Amino acid sequence: MTGWVSTPSQADRRPDWKVRLKRSLQEESWSPSLNTIVQKILDDIELDVDDGTVLFQEPNLFEVGKLALLHKQAMFEDRAYFNSNVHINQTNICVLACRFCAFRRGPKADDAYELTIDNYLEELAKFSPYVNEVHSVGGLHPEWTVEHYAQLFERIRLEHPHVSIKALTAVEIKHLAQLSNLSIRETLTQLKNAGLTSLPGGGAEILDDEIRAVICNGKESSQEYLDIHRIAHEIGLPSNCTMLFGTIESVTQRVQHMLQLRNLATQTNGFQCFVPYPFLPDSTRLPMAQLSTGQEILRVIAVSRIMMDSIPHIKAYRMNIGDELAELALQFGADDIDGTVQQESIMHLAGSTAPLSHDLKQLSKLVKNAGCVPVQRDTIYTSFETYIPPEPIKRLPMA
Repeated sequence: MTGWVSTPSQADRRPDWKVRLKRSLQEESWSPSLNTIVQKILDDIELDVDDGTVLFQEPNLFEVGKLALLHKQAMFEDRAYFNSNVHINQTNICVLACRFCAFRRGPKADDAYELTIDNYLEELAKFSPYVNEVHSVGGLHPEWTVEHYAQLFERIRLEHPHVSIKALTAVEIKHLAQLSNLSIRETLTQLKNAGLTSLPGGGAEILDDEIRAVICNGKESSQEYLDIHRIAHEIGLPSNCTMLFGTIESVTQRVQHMLQLRNLATQTNGFQCFVPYPFLPDSTRLPMAQLSTGQEILRVIAVSRIMMDSIPHIKAYRMNIGDELAELALQFGADDIDGTVQQESIMHLAGSTAPLSHDLKQLSKLVKNAGCVPVQRDTIYTSFETYIPPEPIKRLPMA
């Protein structure tokens, strides 16, 4: 890929973005409820839980969106990012049974599956000519150790050297470490040496252990999630981070979640992208969930951009929220729409209807429709080029 480059920590964010933001904030007029927050930003004072609560409760969603958009434009101008990727979920067999998960199966279920390394590589081979990233997360398989994944990653690196490997959530890393009698650091180091490029960041849900005890009992604790990502950053593995909202959490718990991730990013510079996505109810076991409206999804994305200034990118994850909302979200602070994806199981089993057939040209059109410049990136935000769709083939007229 040609064009321009950046470092993993900078991730194409303009180095003078804070100066640009202050200039644009001063050119606008703000309502009294948001003026205090704007003044704190101008004075380089970090926003806190109370500020986040104000942003969630502000009646004028469009003003919150404008504040988020100014943050995004200061950082990235009108660029919106995507890549060529494929999702391969290696197994749905899981030793846990989280109440919000529609993907998990027990080992004896009729539709349980586990891809052997050869099966996985056969699947990847179908897409390898068209992608530069494979994204793999799955269940906590009761028998697969670090050795299994190290062999898989080594084979991917050997047979598809142009494909970067973004794989394994924090709870998968914890599970592998326990099965393999290794520390988290040893586990991550072995996987990195085998070819792992970055961590996708899934499984954060809400970083509040009382909430986690209800929606994902048995998964890693809030502190364990943060510790695993801290160690990944320390050994040179960048990662994304996520938030599942719309289950049983409060606004305060959402903001506290954001601030915990912001604080870790400030310390490590290792988080590259924050991915907030709403709970999808199909085939799950969480009847008390608060289903999110489109307006709430846009608000969460906007508040994320305003509050989480130490994390470069905010993703509108179209596999979860759909193309229409993803396009709108690019005007509410998001700057990334993920990638071509090709196939995906976890979100679609939970109710997503986002199309899986998009190519780069279609993603480019979505970005342009939002008034943005389409930029194709690599997995870890170090290589970029403005995407220009190929010219259509001109056919000679029939005689």
